[in-house]
Amino acid sequence: MQHSFLELSDNNYIAYVLNKGKLPCVIFLGGFKSDMTGTKATALEVYCKKQGQMFIRFDYIGHGKSSGNFIDGTIGQWKSDALAIIDKLGAGKNILVGSSMGAWIALLCALERKDKIAGFVGIASAPDFTERLIWEKFTDKQKEQIKSDGVYYAPSCYGEEPYPITLKLIEEARQHLLLSDEISLDVPVTLLHGMEDEDVPWQTAITLAENFTTKNVLVNFIKNGNHRLSEPEQLDMICEAVRTMC
Repeated sequence: MQHSFLELSDNNYIAYVLNKGKLPCVIFLGGFKSDMTGTKATALEVYCKKQGQMFIRFDYIGHGKSSGNFIDGTIGQWKSDALAIIDKLGAGKNILVGSSMGAWIALLCALERKDKIAGFVGIASAPDFTERLIWEKFTDKQKEQIKSDGVYYAPSCYGEEPYPITLKLIEEARQHLLLSDEISLDVPVTLLHGMEDEDVPWQTAITLAENFTTKNVLVNFIKNGNHRLSEPEQLDMICEAVRTMC
């Protein structure tokens, strides 16, 4: 489907696809260095079209068809992008579906727009990954390198180009950490996590579930699931979680 562009006040623009339909609006937030053409985003769009459900997928600044450079991005920037989508294109009530880093971004947005959030679905949720899964795992040598050069190129597990991890990303993200405190939301929450996830430990979903103030939390562990959760039966589980929440 042809994408559109949302112009921002700083001359950047966000590429997005919006399908009109019934409410609540389902908004998909992708992961770190992912874009809106990914398997989960497009599968969820197909499902929502069939259901006549309003749906939005988009690219953060520095991702996909949006403006900017990935290496300049921060958690705060990408949260701002998602808030612009919610405020300018979303509905009065929205279900946020976040994949990996997108779950972190979605939760940050939900905490700032509680009146606009009807539910949250986290897929292989990776809140605080910059601190817990990168910085705390770095060797002293890697920490010295990133402090000296401002960037460390982390190898990808998926045969893609190395991911640039900047010191700016690490340091700015410390303003947005979530897992050390309660997450004050009063909406239904569903978390799906693969138990063979080599990027984000499945125990993260337990920590998240414990931190939510809402009692309406469902956690689904997929025993043979990896981080991507893009197999047909796994995509069906994601769509079913959205269907139930809608």
